[in-house]
Amino acid sequence: MLSKRHAAILKLLEANGMMPLSALARALDVSHETVRRDVRPLEEAGQVLRIHGAVGLAGQVGEAPFQKRMRENAQAKRRIARAVAATIRDGEAVMLDTGTTTSFLARELVHHRKLTVITNSSDIARTLATQNGNRVYMAGGELRPDSGAAFGTSALEFVQQFSVAHAVISAGAVDTSGVMDFDLEEAVFARTILERGERRVVVTDHTKFGRRGLIAVCPFTAVTDLVTDAAPPADIAEALAAAGATLSVA
Repeated sequence: MLSKRHAAILKLLEANGMMPLSALARALDVSHETVRRDVRPLEEAGQVLRIHGAVGLAGQVGEAPFQKRMRENAQAKRRIARAVAATIRDGEAVMLDTGTTTSFLARELVHHRKLTVITNSSDIARTLATQNGNRVYMAGGELRPDSGAAFGTSALEFVQQFSVAHAVISAGAVDTSGVMDFDLEEAVFARTILERGERRVVVTDHTKFGRRGLIAVCPFTAVTDLVTDAAPPADIAEALAAAGATLSVA
């Protein structure tokens, strides 16, 4: 029979992915030997795998970083995606950058019909390509091994050929200065997508508010809508309103 600490171990691994035994011991405030002893029955039951002094859930060991991020704040991202999907009509053109929240949006769009979708994300392209008469255009370029997304000059030139009703990007960080990211190529691609949309939407869960990113994507004046799962801090809400952007809380 599993104890409360066994349940706590499983919950920590679900939230954090693979963890060193020493990190588990610190999180549970127990000794390294106690954690080793507690992990043993979970390992014997096939619920966890132990590799080189670290332990992870059996189904998640070897999981790609993008798939791990898909599990983080999944419920909030799903609510955001559902809210945005409700504003997109059958037959419209949509441009989506790579990101976990935009991937959730793609899953919410599977019941829409005859969409035209432009993306650099192989995950989004696969999700929507065979659905309900959709036309999906995938930007070419070098694919990232973690996310399966294409970047580079050819990807930028490709998306610049289109004009769409809805351009939707995800955000790595949001503060009063606007939307930011931590990767130069992702920031440039997101900025380019926004320029091609009649409606320019940022989707982000509340954990990104107040973060300071490395690279500026755009100020709020370049955005028509920001959709999130919880109200941002007052200073960010005021900056959005001053820029004329619409804030929606799913």
